[in-house]
Amino acid sequence: MINITLPDGSVRQYEKGTSAHQIALSISEGLARNVLAAEVNGEVWDSTRPIESDSSVKLLTWNDTAGKSTFWHSSAHLMAEALEALYPGTKFGIGPAIETGFYYDVDFGDREFSSDDFKAIETKMIELAKQKETFVRESVSKADAVKYFTEKGDEYKLDLIDGLEDGKITFYTQGSFTDLCRGPHIPNTGFVKAVKLMNVAGAYWRGDETKKQLTRIYGVTFPKASELTEYLLMIEEAKKRDHRKLGKELELFAFSEKVGMGLPLWLPKGTALRERLVNFLTKAQAKAGYEQVVTPHIGHKNLYVTSGHWEKYGKDSFQPIKTPQEGEEFFLKPMNCPHHCEIYKTKPRSYKDLPVRFAEFGTVYRYEQSGELHGLTRVRGFTQDDAHLFCMPEQVKEEFKKVIDLVLYVFKSLGFDNYTAQVSLRDPENKSKYIGSDENWRLSENAIIEAAAEKGLNTVVEYGEAAFYGPKLDFMVKDALGRKWQLGTIQVDYNLPERFELEYTGSDNQKHRPVMIHRAPFGSLERFIAVLIEHCAGNFPLWLSPEQFIVLPISEKYEEYAKKVLDELNNSDIRGLIDFRDEKIGRKIRDSEVKKIPYMLIIGDKEMAEGKVSVRKHGEGDLGEMTLEEFNNLLRKEITV
Repeated sequence: MINITLPDGSVRQYEKGTSAHQIALSISEGLARNVLAAEVNGEVWDSTRPIESDSSVKLLTWNDTAGKSTFWHSSAHLMAEALEALYPGTKFGIGPAIETGFYYDVDFGDREFSSDDFKAIETKMIELAKQKETFVRESVSKADAVKYFTEKGDEYKLDLIDGLEDGKITFYTQGSFTDLCRGPHIPNTGFVKAVKLMNVAGAYWRGDETKKQLTRIYGVTFPKASELTEYLLMIEEAKKRDHRKLGKELELFAFSEKVGMGLPLWLPKGTALRERLVNFLTKAQAKAGYEQVVTPHIGHKNLYVTSGHWEKYGKDSFQPIKTPQEGEEFFLKPMNCPHHCEIYKTKPRSYKDLPVRFAEFGTVYRYEQSGELHGLTRVRGFTQDDAHLFCMPEQVKEEFKKVIDLVLYVFKSLGFDNYTAQVSLRDPENKSKYIGSDENWRLSENAIIEAAAEKGLNTVVEYGEAAFYGPKLDFMVKDALGRKWQLGTIQVDYNLPERFELEYTGSDNQKHRPVMIHRAPFGSLERFIAVLIEHCAGNFPLWLSPEQFIVLPISEKYEEYAKKVLDELNNSDIRGLIDFRDEKIGRKIRDSEVKKIPYMLIIGDKEMAEGKVSVRKHGEGDLGEMTLEEFNNLLRKEITV
């Protein structure tokens, strides 16, 4: 018998070789029908795989991230089976699950492929799914794996096998399709009830531009047809909220080929919004004891050699800027932290001075491939709301908790109330990717875990997601459509202080090394604003809106009174403008709604005679007549920041 520990802490005994599916059956048949896979001692397994020893087991359903990922990875295999049936001779690269479904990179040879082929593939996938084909796992020797794919003529699988160790290779077969795969997979294809292929794109094999370009087919599947319908409606809503579309309509930002790809141009209204965010955070930081600093847009290569960034990222950064002096090289600043280390070193520091908190809205530059650029969410030049705190080891946890408070204040002020804190730790199996001693990593990881627990954060732990110099706490925010974004981040760093030889004099009159905390509540202004636009569909909080009201005179004879209204409200620090166009009032109202201006003040004979305005609210309609004082008070109540 073996002992199985369930997530609630209960322990049950089963015969050796029992599967997770059998465990689910022993609890309830309803549960067993919904189990897609199982987490066994932290590793995701097929639900039918025998468990041979005492283990902790979590049964995974569609409601679990790992369950959903297993479902979508199995769907990639189902699509590959359909492709092979429809287009014999197709060769396959990789087919992973992704956050929004799955894709498979395939080589159709000389055959032309387009989205016109989607319908036939979807139909075939549903046909195969209805056959409830079982996913069968088989361990295969390297020689047999090579033999199988050599006979099949699939060079991409042979390339993948070449990097695998004998004894660690598995095949999965469903129906007539066999694939090289680690798994896991759902019990059978019958769980897939709805299919939609979303997009087709090109992708170089292994991401190498010198290798063949394959066809990448994206898809999504669901266990219920109704869920696909809901998903497609969400996609349509997402298109309406796309920050690139709204950014153009609201005149916030633009891009120019002459300026360069991935380099946003902030228009006056977008700049006003951006500056209000900056002022909002600057004010909060001042209360929290931060000091503002400014650093150059370039730095000497040696700065980044010292920090370790050159070794890790030098090849992927913009190329060096060479000066007339031979051998002298500078780089566009890819991050602010090395500069802040040098500011710390400008004078001796005592334990009485710590913590020191330097903050900067610093613009940095990183080379991203053109295919990876996407509006404001993936750019080549962006401004971080960066800060670096230098403190004594015993101050780390308290400072970390204060930064958590600041991040949560930002989220609350901007309507992000659905978030998870991701504790991003080092990959224990591949420590070569990181710098610093094991002891420093242990200290910094424990500080983050304890601070998050004491703040009562809803956390998940992700191994391998740490920065190369230290662990971090990443805030994963869900927007109004339920999509997840990584925004604020806080990182503990014992390594840069060592590399830059930072010191402070302790109470024992000896030299000590400070600990460094990196933090950015917004992450970057560009990405944050993109997410904010899509979250609120361009309907910004009133305090942040570039224009809080617009005056709409019915005709030109009311323009003088309109100017008087504008001046009086502007003098009360309420932002607005007048629509002087010779258009009917209905057209002016419709255009103001499109521009998402929060309030419309309509002026005609009655309003001018009584010294009032007729107020309409965006998305809500008529609020009636008000004096300017009443309207002023209405806005003051709504503005909470």
